[in-house]
Amino acid sequence: MSLVKNKPKYIADHLYTADPSAHVFNGKLYIYPSHDIESGVEENDNGDHFNMQDYHVFSMDDINGEVTDHGCVLKLEDIPWAGRQMWAPDAAEKDGKYYLYYPMKDKNDIFRMGVAISEKPEGPFIPEPMPMDGSYSIDPAVFKDNEEDFYMYFGGIWGGQLQRYRDNKAIEVGQEPADHEDALCPKVVKLSKDMKGFAEEPKDVVILDENGEPLKAGDHDRRYFEGPWMHKYNNKYYFSYSTGNTHRICYAVSDSPYGPFHYKGVVLTPVVGWTTHHSIVEFNGKWYLFYHDSQPSGGKTWLRSVKFVEIDFNEDGSTTTVDGEM
Repeated sequence: MSLVKNKPKYIADHLYTADPSAHVFNGKLYIYPSHDIESGVEENDNGDHFNMQDYHVFSMDDINGEVTDHGCVLKLEDIPWAGRQMWAPDAAEKDGKYYLYYPMKDKNDIFRMGVAISEKPEGPFIPEPMPMDGSYSIDPAVFKDNEEDFYMYFGGIWGGQLQRYRDNKAIEVGQEPADHEDALCPKVVKLSKDMKGFAEEPKDVVILDENGEPLKAGDHDRRYFEGPWMHKYNNKYYFSYSTGNTHRICYAVSDSPYGPFHYKGVVLTPVVGWTTHHSIVEFNGKWYLFYHDSQPSGGKTWLRSVKFVEIDFNEDGSTTTVDGEM
């Protein structure tokens, strides 16, 4: 495991940000994070204390330059089906339009995916009146494979409610599998041509161990928990994700956006604070890892700050590893 040596930088100190999705649009780097606030909700394993109520967009012309906060681009009160908790978003561009995808609890406290649309990458975004049909759970990550094919990866257990579903249907008493059983899988689905819905039924993203077997639910150091991301390097698909309660970002590689994916290693070791959530993006010929920690808030897990650091790939295609305590 080769460790990253350069020091990470924070993108903002005037508000708390988390769960960054970074993309390059029109030659600029845009970051779409969630916006942490001090809401007074008591901390628990379901994440009720992550009571976010709006989104900001940030941009950079140069990786070492000024970071621009474009202000609030979408807020909870503007969304007809809104209940609470605007969690980790992502964005995509197609045919000159920009789509902001976000998970939020509806009025029945069920997480669904919403989509909002803008003519500009920095917004503001106008929400569709209803959530995406057939959507559930959290953490949408949209990957553009070519000009026509866009895939959404999603899912998170515990507060993200993924354990409540099997075969894309809610079950009566949802829980995680036993330790010896196959781990719950994140999901992948091709988006419709209009970018507002699913073009198919979501499929399992299966992660395989060194023996070609699916990771087990008890393999907490490697199994999927939340925070999916997809990028492509040397014509290989790199699926990276958070292990949740073991606080790592890991990755697996495939020849197909659908997988199966072969587990390869760790991108980010545990950070200050409970959660890890990230994105990986190429900008001006170099690769960067965006993620968050709770150092600026003194370790408050619900007040996080986005930071970034350059990463690299080794000759065998493996990634360098970032020390989360830097």
